[in-house]
Amino acid sequence: MTDDHDAGAMAFIFEAGVLKRAARTGWWFAGVTQPESIADHSFRTALIGMMLAAMEGADPARVSMLCVLHDTQETRITDIPHIAKRYLKAAPNTAVTADQVATCPPEVAAVITAAVAEYEAGETPEAVVARDADKLECLVQAVEYQHQGINNVQRWIDSSRAALKTASAHRLADAALNGQPLAWLTPPTRPA
Repeated sequence: MTDDHDAGAMAFIFEAGVLKRAARTGWWFAGVTQPESIADHSFRTALIGMMLAAMEGADPARVSMLCVLHDTQETRITDIPHIAKRYLKAAPNTAVTADQVATCPPEVAAVITAAVAEYEAGETPEAVVARDADKLECLVQAVEYQHQGINNVQRWIDSSRAALKTASAHRLADAALNGQPLAWLTPPTRPA
């Protein structure tokens, strides 16, 4: 390991920090003036992914890693809203990731590029679950915005739900749609 590799690893870490400040811009079309950050989305996607993996018999640690990395490219290409993708052509996420980790230690670059390639290919059970976690997180966020009075989110709910592949993700989507986002504030009563 060289000082240059250490600097390259830290450059990727600093770059990933931008995701804490970068907004999920598609929500602006629904009237959300201060949407969650890409990092906020990625955190909950990783949590959902871990849970879905356990429910589906996939590797929770691998799924969580895929989820954490699935939008890291947006430091360079931003969060391009779905409608904009009709008109813009961005570099493939695998190419962006390769540039992002080019100066990292080789073993770090290999782990990150392999994970992003796996997620993008969408063929392993872990990639399928990670993609479901991404879509389910979007659905959950839309439900929360709906409960906060944002009424223009049904298209996000419908498109996210239609993209789900696993039975567990479908069940959790049903639970989100039938649930109350703040129900957890009232703990169940325990028998005396």
